[in-house]
Amino acid sequence: VHSPVESSEGPVLTVYSLHPPKSCSSLSVLQHQRIHGIRPRRGDAKAPAQEKSVFGGKAVRLIRLHPLDPFQLETIRPIMELHDWILDVRWMSGDPHPFLCIALAHNSALLLDTETETTLFRQSCSEGCLLYSALVLAHKSWSDTVIVGGTVFNQLVIWKPGDVAESLESKSPVVRRLLGHSGVIFDISYSQNEGVLASASDDRSVRIWQIGNLGGNGGQCGNQNPVCLHVLYGHQARVFSVRLLNSKVFSAGEDGTCLMWDNGQVIQTLKGHRAGGVRALAISSESCEKAIWVASGGADGGVRLWKLGVKQDQVEDNEENLKDLKFPIVICTLDSEESTWSNCRFLVCTDKGGVYEYTNKKWELVWQGPPEFQSYCLMEVASVKIKESLVHVCAVGNICGSVQVFPVANPKGGICLVAGNGKIHSLIWQKGSADGGAWLLASGSDGLVYRWWVEVTKRELQVVEMTSFELPMCTKRWLTAAIRVHLIEDAAWVCGDRRGSLLLYQECQNATMLSGEEQTLLVKSTMENLANKVKIQELTPVSALFGVHGKQGVTSVFEHSGLFYSTGRDGCVRIFHSKMSESQEYILEVLRVQRACKGMEWLEKILILETKVGQEVKPLAAENKESTEINQLCLKNTDKQNVQEARFAIVGFHGSHFVVWDPVRQERLLSVLCGGGHRSWSLWTDEKGHWTENGALAFIKQGAVLTSERTLKEANGKIGWSLKEGIHGRGIGCVHRLGRIMSQRNACWEIVVTGGEDTSVTILALNPKNGEMKVLGVLTDHISSVRALTAVAKQDVGRTALSALVVSAGGRAQIQCYRLLIGCGEWGETSCQVIQVAAHRLDEQWERKRNRHKMVKMDPETRYMSMAVLEQTPDSLILALACSDGAVRLFSVSEVKHHIELLWESFHHQRCVLSVATCCLQDTQCNRHQLLFSAATDGQIAVWDFTSSSLSNQNPSTPIFTIPAHQSGINSLDIYPVCLIDFHHVTVASGGDDGQLTVSQIKIQIVDNSDPQNRLLINLVNQSCIPLAHAAPLTSLKLLNKNQIVSASCDQRVCLWRIGSAGIHHQRAVCSHVADAAALAVWEEEYDQKSGSSAEVVFGDGEESGNKNAGEVCTEKSDTEGAEEGYVLICGCGLQLIHVLV
Repeated sequence: VHSPVESSEGPVLTVYSLHPPKSCSSLSVLQHQRIHGIRPRRGDAKAPAQEKSVFGGKAVRLIRLHPLDPFQLETIRPIMELHDWILDVRWMSGDPHPFLCIALAHNSALLLDTETETTLFRQSCSEGCLLYSALVLAHKSWSDTVIVGGTVFNQLVIWKPGDVAESLESKSPVVRRLLGHSGVIFDISYSQNEGVLASASDDRSVRIWQIGNLGGNGGQCGNQNPVCLHVLYGHQARVFSVRLLNSKVFSAGEDGTCLMWDNGQVIQTLKGHRAGGVRALAISSESCEKAIWVASGGADGGVRLWKLGVKQDQVEDNEENLKDLKFPIVICTLDSEESTWSNCRFLVCTDKGGVYEYTNKKWELVWQGPPEFQSYCLMEVASVKIKESLVHVCAVGNICGSVQVFPVANPKGGICLVAGNGKIHSLIWQKGSADGGAWLLASGSDGLVYRWWVEVTKRELQVVEMTSFELPMCTKRWLTAAIRVHLIEDAAWVCGDRRGSLLLYQECQNATMLSGEEQTLLVKSTMENLANKVKIQELTPVSALFGVHGKQGVTSVFEHSGLFYSTGRDGCVRIFHSKMSESQEYILEVLRVQRACKGMEWLEKILILETKVGQEVKPLAAENKESTEINQLCLKNTDKQNVQEARFAIVGFHGSHFVVWDPVRQERLLSVLCGGGHRSWSLWTDEKGHWTENGALAFIKQGAVLTSERTLKEANGKIGWSLKEGIHGRGIGCVHRLGRIMSQRNACWEIVVTGGEDTSVTILALNPKNGEMKVLGVLTDHISSVRALTAVAKQDVGRTALSALVVSAGGRAQIQCYRLLIGCGEWGETSCQVIQVAAHRLDEQWERKRNRHKMVKMDPETRYMSMAVLEQTPDSLILALACSDGAVRLFSVSEVKHHIELLWESFHHQRCVLSVATCCLQDTQCNRHQLLFSAATDGQIAVWDFTSSSLSNQNPSTPIFTIPAHQSGINSLDIYPVCLIDFHHVTVASGGDDGQLTVSQIKIQIVDNSDPQNRLLINLVNQSCIPLAHAAPLTSLKLLNKNQIVSASCDQRVCLWRIGSAGIHHQRAVCSHVADAAALAVWEEEYDQKSGSSAEVVFGDGEESGNKNAGEVCTEKSDTEGAEEGYVLICGCGLQLIHVLV
């Protein structure tokens, strides 16, 4: 397919190529209107460019798409404004002149000559009601045009604007009326080949109508009595879009899924967008290469592309019975040199103690165990590389403490090992770094972990017993996961047990390699001790994180690039590392916790993801050969600055489904209905330890071995790309800019953190030069919406890295604190390491208070509305928070102690506090005065004085000054202090629920007084206001300097104001397409010293655009010399970055 994918966000149109999938060009088309549709003109196929009509709101505009490499867009006509909302536009096919047939919201239609911009015909329908959707079927003339409209009365009406009935006062009559929907109709689609009409509705259904011929010569209106063929119920919420392609039906809805239907049944389910639903859907006009291309746009701002196989019957839950094998209990897959699903081999252990191999489509007995291996047994398989071939070694444990180890190719050459006298709880293989060997761990019933070094040849085994591990005392005392690594010069094991603890065992001293001479000496020394019957003391853990994964236990431990990843049945992935303590001992430290999706508690392991969807993963052969050196290099660098967290997918069980989950994109990469946890399973991928969208599952269910049918790519016929990453599925409530990082090749990225109603915090990198946007991380630790963000950031000298302490707060009185380490590579690639510092909730704080029976328990529904940094010390950060329960609270955040503590609170406002802001004043003696400004729903601004001493000793009980600013709630507050000779001049800007902008100017004098509460003299010098600065509540504002303000509102206008001696003056306004604007961030432009220029760029709801044409939505430029330039980032239902000239 050589045709591009065209998507729109707000007024910006973006073109993506498919080979490879990437953004090519962007253009601001409709300025202040949102684009609702794009209609190509069917003309000469040999024409060098294709004309298209772009419409939305009450405007339509013509553009031209040049099929160059890359694609380019240009406007060819000015915007044409109409008197009514446009629902659909089609080109008149039979006339050489560029005529457009347009359907309007009040059930009328017109014919527009785009060359002269005049209306040739205008006609209304006798059904004079509003339409939610419309479909124009245009042919060669106006008389052939047919309109299908979806009315507010849940009906489909078909009429011809070329027919006029004299009895209806020159209005066209309704020819057909289709009844059946119980909700309004959002979208209509028609297939001329099938003679079928489809409608998507608010009632969660899609209806398929056998309508016959519509439009064409003579303007046919279909059958006299249309029949409803199917009523399709498959969506869990409203259905927004429907498309027809031959006999297939495609629908997309508010539940975030795209469904493919055939004969009334769902045959494909596409999930790739976050919460908020799928709002746009496009299907390739014809199938090619036996595949269908599907593109979808979501409310999260993301654009997804799928290539679907036509012959596929199911997307998931495809199972194939691997013939009958009685009583299988354990299944493993065998690694092969040819990593394909068709060559994959299975090893299964049965209830009778037999080990069978599935090869050549039949089961063959490999090894039959004695009676003590019946009823209960465990099995694990390792693949050991010998020269250029793989040898599979199997270990089977029983209830009596015996472990049988044998090569699969020669089971008679096996060895029986003893691991205590009781039940073997677990078996773990760990590959050696050199060819020909592997470690085997067996966890016995006595709390000991027995270890052996297994030397493998093609036909025989040599086993050496090593020192055992002793597990900490607990009720469930056995090992569940282990890996062997190097810590500087010491070999060590990082383990997880059934009690949920992470353990670190230091194996030996001065073991600089995992194999070679030291490995041989280690084995010989152990053999001599055993021959001389020397008592070897069991190893105990040198560091333990007891019960971090809860009582359900640790399921896996994984190491990648110097970091460890552990999973458990508590629904969490913990990223941790080892470091040297002050006492020169190794300790484990958790950096952060990543939760899976809601309801996914049983996690099994992680898989490393490729860096970009659509890119192939680099071969891992070189990495495997040098695993020893890589581990040594990475684990020596125990400093947090030197490690980089990988992008990973979470593998586990969600209800009865086996799921591979992407925590960043919040989507399922694989889903197989297997029945849930408590079963043996094995996941095959074409790159071991990695997920490359190519995998399948083998599992045991109801006494049978089953597999998901082939691979996700080959069998399901579904290959997906993310053309543009989604951000938040719901509204963005807060935003904070951390700073700019640059590469050695001058690639610059603006680092921004956003918090949303979907309870997540997203870390973004925006490139203001080319419009590229990257999602660096998604943090999902909040249990309610995120309402406030603040940060303290620090950059290195070369500006290639940035370190920031970020604090987020929101519903359920919850605070989360993170340390972000963000870096930029030589070629502009960005990375982000997240370290969790601390967390806090008010109800947990109340539980620890003394005499709490005499106090009123804090409301667990308290929300933090706003947050600001009051003071920063070397050891802690003092934060001020506005609370919905009427309190202003101060918290201390200690990164060293990993603790957040409540310092002070006041209920002075006695109503919801909406906003807080801070500033610092300094007198002639260098004494600092920290001022806190708090605003509530009563329209009052309170000023609090917190000196450096009062933060630790005596805190104020009442504010030192109150500013009456509004008649309603104050949503936004900003402060700009200026130090003069004898006093401080402070500008206080506030925005209210009533749309009013108020600027209060106060004079503060610092006097020499022994009373610290009376050292400030405050007077209100001047107060100016604009009663109707916006037509909706003013939700956010920022002071650029003491004389200029930027404000944003739900009226979708961003205004620039100047503060003068005569009051506030409006300078200019820019229309933003971001609905429900809730927050904004402002920063100055930073010029490229080499080129001396800056680029204009507009991001629309996360949409990318990066050419000069995007400047149409920016402020006008005349003489830019000497002017200040900057960026305004508006967030709400999406985000938009505007380059402005001040």
